[in-house]
Amino acid sequence: MKNIKRSHLLAALALLVIVALVAFFAMRPKAGEGQPQDAAEKKHAAAQRPALTVTVAKPEDTELVIDLPANGNIAAWQEASVGSEASGLRLAEVRVNVGDAVKKGQLLATFSGEAVQADLAQAKAALVEAQATAHDAAGNAARARTLQATGALSQQQINQYQTAEQTAKAKVEAAKAMLDAQQVRIQNTRVLAPDDGVISSRTATVGSVLGAGTELFRLIRQGRLEWRAEVTATELGRIAVGTPAVVTGASGAQVRGTVRSVAPTVDSQTRNALVYVDLPGAMGGKSSLKAGMFASGDFELGRNQAKTVPQASIVPRDGFNHVLVLQPDQRVQALKVETGRRVGDRVEIKTPLPQDARVVVQGAGFLNDGDLVRVVNAPAANNGNAVK
Repeated sequence: MKNIKRSHLLAALALLVIVALVAFFAMRPKAGEGQPQDAAEKKHAAAQRPALTVTVAKPEDTELVIDLPANGNIAAWQEASVGSEASGLRLAEVRVNVGDAVKKGQLLATFSGEAVQADLAQAKAALVEAQATAHDAAGNAARARTLQATGALSQQQINQYQTAEQTAKAKVEAAKAMLDAQQVRIQNTRVLAPDDGVISSRTATVGSVLGAGTELFRLIRQGRLEWRAEVTATELGRIAVGTPAVVTGASGAQVRGTVRSVAPTVDSQTRNALVYVDLPGAMGGKSSLKAGMFASGDFELGRNQAKTVPQASIVPRDGFNHVLVLQPDQRVQALKVETGRRVGDRVEIKTPLPQDARVVVQGAGFLNDGDLVRVVNAPAANNGNAVK
């Protein structure tokens, strides 16, 4: 009896298990149903989602300067050598140093003048003596001429008195010349600046005894500098006297100048010619330009109209510059372009762009060719808070 009941229970349990399995497989979705459709919908939704929110701008016509770049050295316009005109005198005082700005006629140095003062006093005494001798000779000659008609003196004696008079006058002139020479020596004990300018070198040393012609100072006349730019022979014809130029020093400071002259010859080795550009006010200002410094610059040959885009829209990739052009379907197309001159935050585009093209500005560096974008208006510039 017990075995029969146990058989019935096992049969009932087996039936329940079978019913549960049938129900599970009946309710389970078939393979291939539902999942591919959901994945396709998700993929399509992701494809329609913008990759980035960007701003766009149209290329603009901008007036740009036609530049001709060149390199060269900064040099003094003219240098004056200030030397000693006194010989054998001791240098007593030096009043200026390298870098000092001086005026024409300013006292730069002085020599000891005791010996010259003594020579001057001697020359004055010699002049007085010569004048006295000449006065006596003139009186004798005058008396001899009064006696010429009486025959009291022979003609030979009269000629001797007249010759003595002329000799005495000549000695007076010689004494005056000697006095003038000593006065010049006195003046030469004071070394004066021959022109306005800046002291560029000094060799004067207090206490040294110098010979005539020894250089004491070197002076940059009028404090004027010039840029000696090297220009190739093929570009030389584009530059004329009066052409404006912008010179950039090693510190980045820029100075405007004007072409003063063009060299009449071309170097046979380098095939370059020198163009001399005046740089008014370059010394003593904030330009930091010094004679002997290397500098680059640009000659401004004229102006023309060119297409420009904002600097932020240029995307450098793989060694080339690109811009991302917005298409009608709100996707972007990457175009390789050739850039040119720059003015402010705008860059010249030499490659022709499609008519009415709009290029991505903000966010251009994060996009790839074919990306979908959402375009918003660029924020307006706050002119009231703009940095001047």
